[in-house]
Amino acid sequence: MLRGSAAVWLLVCGGAVAAIQVPTGTQLGVRLTTKVSTLTAKAKDPVEAVVVTPVVIDGQFLVPAGSKVRGIVEKTANSTKPDERSTLLLSFNEAEIEGAKYKVAARVAAVDNARETIGDDGTISGILTGETISGRIDAGLSKLAEKASGFADVLATVKKAVLTAPESDITYEAGTDLSLVLTAPLELKKVPGPGPAAKLEPVSDEDALYALVNRQPFQTWAESPSKPSDITNIMLIGTKEAITQAFHEAGWAIAAGLSTDSKFETFRAIASQRGYKEAPVSILLLEQHPPEMVFEKLTNTFAQRHHLRVWSRPDTFEGKPVWVVAATHDTGIDFSEQNRTFIHKIDSNIDRERAKVVNDLLFTGRVRSIELVERPKVPTSGQNATGDNLITDAKMAVLIFQ
Repeated sequence: MLRGSAAVWLLVCGGAVAAIQVPTGTQLGVRLTTKVSTLTAKAKDPVEAVVVTPVVIDGQFLVPAGSKVRGIVEKTANSTKPDERSTLLLSFNEAEIEGAKYKVAARVAAVDNARETIGDDGTISGILTGETISGRIDAGLSKLAEKASGFADVLATVKKAVLTAPESDITYEAGTDLSLVLTAPLELKKVPGPGPAAKLEPVSDEDALYALVNRQPFQTWAESPSKPSDITNIMLIGTKEAITQAFHEAGWAIAAGLSTDSKFETFRAIASQRGYKEAPVSILLLEQHPPEMVFEKLTNTFAQRHHLRVWSRPDTFEGKPVWVVAATHDTGIDFSEQNRTFIHKIDSNIDRERAKVVNDLLFTGRVRSIELVERPKVPTSGQNATGDNLITDAKMAVLIFQ
């Protein structure tokens, strides 16, 4: 078991340090605090973000969560033609760490769960209308109109009633998570403190927590067809209200239940290649029970999303309710002939999703204690119900809320 901030160190970046320096190539997990859009942005417009995932090197917090990074819009162009991509280039030149300001050189390396692509120089390129299912339908209707214009018009009217036009602009609201990469070393005057991790308190009874974690079921099962699926990797200890509020403040949404309407909205999101932040998830069971809560987080595409299922357990710890979580990161979407539906492909390393959830919730300030608990009987590899590989160190991150 690992106490307090020591547990956090295993959930963040690592590397070798020379003097007080954050080396070139280090990635910073940040969250936009200003909206950026090719619809309205102009060159030299200011951009600001806050660090959510701390950079820890050789056990030292060199860029703690809560640090700020500032920059500008270098270039922006909004698409005006079907075969033209919107583009956006941001550069970051200042970091503020514990009140001290430093020169920094950083570019965007990734936009979390976004449909756009990122070039080697950090240029963000938008989608083309013709790349979406909706756009391909329009192209087919245009060809049909050459032979049967009246019939094509009828189909086009029906299509417009069902599918929205694809959005080719690049728009990131405040709260969008980005990954920045340093293109030059960040030289620091001193080693900063641990940021939010400094407020963490030790768990009162580590032995009792170890026993609690290791008597929980770790394997979920798909409802239909019945197959073993995701491995649990997080435990939450707190009231349902406290947990829901923390996820809300971290930018996560409550997933809609499976229904005809939500399935139809899912299809529309796939066809137009857009986001659906309340999209339903398939039902997984833990000891034959469906989850009490489901949360997810995405930017502007249904194909990629963070999501997790939360089950209530018949236990308490320090007088608080206990919940067990299976968290995975959807990285793409495919059509399953076997299941006759769209299925997500996941990041096989589920420990990365565990780290994402921990850092997001820690950043809200609502977490009192964190532990990373070993589970000797849990396998370190397996497969979920749709055939994706699962790789893990088998440990469970435990978060105790205020």
